[in-house]
Amino acid sequence: MTELAIIGGSGFTNLEELEIVRREVIHTPFGEPSAPLTHGIFNGLNVVFLPRHGTAHTIPPHKVNYRANMWALRHIGIERIIGVAAVGSIRGDMVPGAIVIPDQIIDYTYGRHNTFFENDLTHVTHIDFTNPYDEMLRLALYNAAETAGIEVIAGGTYGATQGPRLETSAEINRMERDGCDLVGMTGMPETALSRELEMGYACCAVVANWGAGRGTGPITMEEIDLHLSAGMEKTRKLLSTLSGIL
Repeated sequence: MTELAIIGGSGFTNLEELEIVRREVIHTPFGEPSAPLTHGIFNGLNVVFLPRHGTAHTIPPHKVNYRANMWALRHIGIERIIGVAAVGSIRGDMVPGAIVIPDQIIDYTYGRHNTFFENDLTHVTHIDFTNPYDEMLRLALYNAAETAGIEVIAGGTYGATQGPRLETSAEINRMERDGCDLVGMTGMPETALSRELEMGYACCAVVANWGAGRGTGPITMEEIDLHLSAGMEKTRKLLSTLSGIL
C-alpha cells in the first residue's frame, strides 16, 4: 500500500533517492495531471512522487491542473501528501535557504478551478478550512527535522498569489499587513482540494528569496537558484528522515 505522496515544486522536479518501481499514467475527469505518477521506495516507505510543474518544469503556477493532480492521487488511494514549495520571505527571520512548515494560508489567487463541488451536485458542500494543514503531518515534519538536525521554522502564514510574475513591493507590504509571512504561487487551490478529497496535507516551504522590496536589490533567478539548491538539499534529507519514521 502506498503511504505517502510527495509533490515537488520549483527546484524539486525529481526525488533522486527514490527507488523507482513504476510510472503510472492517470486520466482524470478534470484533464491530465502534471506528469505520470512515479511509484517507488523511499527509505523503506512506499511513496508516490509528482512534479507539480511537470517533469521538465514547463507548467507555470497559474496553469497547473491542481484538480487533476489531487484527483489522481486520491484515485490511487493516497491519504497523506507533503507539498514542497519554493517561496519568498516577508518575515525577517525567514531568511533565504530556510525551511518553514506553515500552519495558515491566505488565498490571493483568481480564475483557478478551486473546487470539486460545483457541477451536478445533490447538495452544497462546505469544507472546514479553519486549520488548512494537517497537524499530524506538520508535527511529523517537525520531528523529522529535529531527528535529522535540520533547523526549521514551525508555523507561519503562506500567502498564495496568482503569478507567474513576482509581486510588487506594495503588494508585499499589503500581504504583511494581512498577516502573511511567506509568499508563493502554488499553495492554493492545492491545499483546499486535498481537504475536499479528505487527504491530509502539509507544506514544506523552502525560502528562495526575499519578497519584493525586502532585499538589497532586484530579485534575480541566480539568487533564487542559489538558495533553492541549498534549501532543497536540506529538504531531501528531511523527507528521507520523515519516510523513515512514518
